[in-house]
Amino acid sequence: MPVTAPEEESGPPAGATASPSLLLMMLGRQLREQTEAALRDQGMSMRHFSALGHLAHEPGLSYSELARRDGITAQSMQSTLRQLQEIGAVELLTEPGRGRTADLQVTETGQALLERGRAVLRAVDRRLLDAIGNENAELLAATTLQALRTL
Repeated sequence: MPVTAPEEESGPPAGATASPSLLLMMLGRQLREQTEAALRDQGMSMRHFSALGHLAHEPGLSYSELARRDGITAQSMQSTLRQLQEIGAVELLTEPGRGRTADLQVTETGQALLERGRAVLRAVDRRLLDAIGNENAELLAATTLQALRTL
């Protein structure tokens, strides 16, 4: 039985046979928008949250490595990290300078911000689970991971 598309302004017409890729992109966009709005309420962006998460997991990552992991330019990451430094969430432990590797560390303020971001993700996850149920969530996670490994 073909899957039909939900009604949405920018998506396929209701009742049309939907592409699984299109449906996943629509879901991803919706989840990202919800997450970004909730993160803004916590005083951060998705970029801030991502950089903090990477640095908390692997302290001392360079601007370039952080940028690669987020798929952005090193200049954009430098701007993001400067913003995090300004609010006291990240500390630069080395002298700044061209060609030098920066030793960046997440501060206590940054850890608190990171935890608020994780709470946002848990809330978005709960809404998704409420919408599709635990069993379907496990299936969605497993099939998404399988697709990520093979595409």
